[in-house]
Amino acid sequence: MNALKNYSSKNDVNICQIVAYKDNILCLEEYHNNFTKEDTLNVMSVTKPIASLLIGIAIDKGFIKSVDDYVMDYFKDYTPKRGEKKIYDIQIKHLLTMTAPSKGKSEPWKRICTSKDWTYTTLDILGGRNGVIGEFKYRTLIVQILFGIIKNSAKMNVLDFANEYLFTPLGIEKRTSANCFNAKEQLEYTMSKKNHGKVWFLDPTDMPTAGWGLSLSAYEMAQIGLMVLNKGIYNNKRIVSENWIDLVGKSYISLDYKFGDQDYGYMWWLPHRTSNVIAAIGDGGNVIYVNYDKNIVVAVTGYFKPMIFDRIKYIEENIVKAIE
Repeated sequence: MNALKNYSSKNDVNICQIVAYKDNILCLEEYHNNFTKEDTLNVMSVTKPIASLLIGIAIDKGFIKSVDDYVMDYFKDYTPKRGEKKIYDIQIKHLLTMTAPSKGKSEPWKRICTSKDWTYTTLDILGGRNGVIGEFKYRTLIVQILFGIIKNSAKMNVLDFANEYLFTPLGIEKRTSANCFNAKEQLEYTMSKKNHGKVWFLDPTDMPTAGWGLSLSAYEMAQIGLMVLNKGIYNNKRIVSENWIDLVGKSYISLDYKFGDQDYGYMWWLPHRTSNVIAAIGDGGNVIYVNYDKNIVVAVTGYFKPMIFDRIKYIEENIVKAIE
């Protein structure tokens, strides 16, 4: 990593793995903090763009008709709280673009993470009398509803769905439960600086967390990035439709300095407000970086460290310049 120091950052210390491809050829691998190629970390909000890919697969397979479908059409067994009306107007695309309204000024982590069914408890906070559909509000918990939609439409456990339709075709080992059953174990899982294993955090119903909690290695993330770079194809096999890849990287919302002056697609970020570069970004500076112009994919993992906002700059100034 020292050979790549065009841009130095105080946040470099938490980087554990770097994997980069140019023209679909592996050209850089680096491992730090005693991590190996096989080790994984909770990649935090990188989980969200992967959830978006799973929604695309569900649409491709006809389980879900369209992003224009109303969320409540997939939860016929759920009764909204008394007086709640706005929930009926919320569509899948509003969840994908973080423009679905939710109750409260902050996310009720304790309430949801101690509940027996995170998806249905999250439905309780969707909507709200004062909520505005179409207004960007970055929320991690609300994403959980997307997995409820996949489960109810595909009639399939979402962990099995992800393993069968995304991970296995990409040569990524199947994920299993992280086996965290209380708040202490949840916190340890999030904060651990050690190898997490081939796991995903599950709620008490064995539903994976959609907004965070998936553990991946940089090499595994790079395979996802390669599939996205090649418009849904991996090893000559179609994994996701080209149409969906185009949609996830399209700009739907333009954000200000609070979000790094970036645009937002279907849970993928557009760092330069253009679809030429898209990225999956999570806390700790975990990133899948896809540059269509330069035909480059970079994946970086890092143990949890708050307030890392310069990882894209680090990738472009160091890694991209080094391998061009």
